Amino acid sequence: MLAFSTACRRPPFRASSSVLLRRTPVASRSFFNLLKRSRKSDTPQEPVPILTEDNLFHPFSKSPFPAVKARGEAIQALAPCPVCASSHDHVHAHTKAQPKAVKFECPDCGWPTHCTEEHWKEDAEHQKYCARLHEANEDEHDLRSGRRMREFELPGPQGYEEAISFANWDVFWYTRGFPSMDTERSRRHASKLLTYPITIGGTLHQHSGLTLSNQRLTPEGSRSLAALRSTLHVPIGAPETEEAAVGKPQMRIFILGARAESSLPPHVWEQLCMLFPSTHFHLFFIGPQVSLPKPPKTTNASTTPTDQAEVPSQDTKASGGAEDKTAYLPNVYQPPTPQPIARLRSTRSSIERYGVPSYTVPYTPQLTITGMQANYADVHAQFQHTLDPYSDLFFFFSPGFGFPSADSFSETGEPLLQIASPTDWGPVLPMLLASKCPIFVTGFSPTDVERDVRSLSTAPEVAGEFEWVITPGSNAFGSEKWEVADFDPRVMVKTNWGIWGIRGKSRDVQERKGLFSYLP
Repeated sequence: MLAFSTACRRPPFRASSSVLLRRTPVASRSFFNLLKRSRKSDTPQEPVPILTEDNLFHPFSKSPFPAVKARGEAIQALAPCPVCASSHDHVHAHTKAQPKAVKFECPDCGWPTHCTEEHWKEDAEHQKYCARLHEANEDEHDLRSGRRMREFELPGPQGYEEAISFANWDVFWYTRGFPSMDTERSRRHASKLLTYPITIGGTLHQHSGLTLSNQRLTPEGSRSLAALRSTLHVPIGAPETEEAAVGKPQMRIFILGARAESSLPPHVWEQLCMLFPSTHFHLFFIGPQVSLPKPPKTTNASTTPTDQAEVPSQDTKASGGAEDKTAYLPNVYQPPTPQPIARLRSTRSSIERYGVPSYTVPYTPQLTITGMQANYADVHAQFQHTLDPYSDLFFFFSPGFGFPSADSFSETGEPLLQIASPTDWGPVLPMLLASKCPIFVTGFSPTDVERDVRSLSTAPEVAGEFEWVITPGSNAFGSEKWEVADFDPRVMVKTNWGIWGIRGKSRDVQERKGLFSYLP
């Protein structure tokens, strides 16, 4: 018996230290299964793209997508020819020169850039930015190509033992578990989609790249962020999980002057929650250009006045189904209001609570979103007594503080800056500074950041009443995609290129001791 057991004993499994040999299962099929049909694969098939990767470049007038064609027509109606604008040969003393509109499309970039081919050949400056326009052309067609956008497949919750790096986009995507960004085009698409939530997260997180050592964070700002991080994170050594959010206050983020960021799907903003698993966020989009949900589908022919005030009707536009689909609203001076967003099951009206067209979406236990289509000055009274520097903050995404106002003028007839205009940001900034909550501002270029920072020194009730939280500089999580202006294709910017922050000036109270206080 002993000999039999020894003979039947399996030989010891041997493997090198670097490679483990595993037995590969052999696919088998019984005799009776031969008559059965094989099951179709449950894996969804890849969509067939309209355009392939080597066929993305198309002149706007010959684009297969009506929306791109409509944008080219809008540019032809708005943009001036740069050669005509710089030339003064055709100017007479009794007339004002009006440059011709761009009607000629550059064969290299596909954008309408000049009035004629002759002026296109004369313009030597065009070659300096032609490559950027070509890149933007292919990006626009790639977004509509119908391919599977793997860069938009967002990861789920982060393991509580897995640290996230905020050094730059590459390291963030790697440590966060995003799909590999194999091309520069994928990087541009992903960075544009995520720049709003990750800019906020990269600023507030305890592992932020904005620190005292690189002089982006000031001592005053360090105290402000320490107060916020005491709410955002758990004590040292405790696991940062959803259960740790019990008993913690909400983190309210007020995004003022919201435009495109208010139309992002909620699951994109949920990426902010993934960075702070133990925090409940309440995002407030406040501004006259905030996107509201589509009206609910009702069977009744009539609607109540409340419903009409809550969501602007889209049926009042000019008739013509095909024309409405291809209509394009150009970005001239002020960006147009984004289209209404999709209505979720949990979407509910908040007009009774806030008194302005608004909605609230409790998206997840960690994320609640509220949108208000109103100026912040009209709703500040509802928040001013509850603002807390430990749990509240304000974000402005490219607010244009230093741009001239379109509605307010000085006594000399010159337009006021928006930061001083009573119809723009004039009454808002003093309210926010009085709350002592931190205020973060982004800009789309170095010039835009400098213009907004310079405007602080001239604004009444703002100049001398603030302290720096974050010094002006570049934003590691700005968009890498070039945004081309419709009124002039030579103007190109990157969303959230730079960031800076301020707060209301703190005044320490010092007790003056009298002479008798030193007596025993």
